Amino acid sequence: VQLQASGGGLAQAGGSLRLSCAASASGGTFSRFSMGWFRQAPGKEREFVAAIGRLSSSVYYADSVKGRFTISRDRAKNTLYLQMNSLSPEDTAVYYCAAKSTIVTYTPRSTNEYDYWGQGTLVTVSS
Repeated sequence: VQLQASGGGLAQAGGSLRLSCAASASGGTFSRFSMGWFRQAPGKEREFVAAIGRLSSSVYYADSVKGRFTISRDRAKNTLYLQMNSLSPEDTAVYYCAAKSTIVTYTPRSTNEYDYWGQGTLVTVSS
């Protein structure tokens, strides 16, 4: 599957952005993947942000974004989303979407668990 992330840009502190990740998979195939969002700030390692199970029945968030970010997926559109609210300058990073082929429902949280990656979209939050 190929992943195309979009929606990044410049936001002010306290503002919102919504990221999208379009998957080149049919609706039935898309539901075979657990999906996740990661981010990488300059000079730092890529870190987990959020994940959603293959049937949207389970979600998991990093503590740093819990209560501010919401991950979701639309099977009909083969698209993964990340709604980001109450943004802070610490959220500035390149955001990547990722997919994990699986037959069970779980939310992978480490980079080495994922099989496919999107190209990343830059989010910059100004103070």
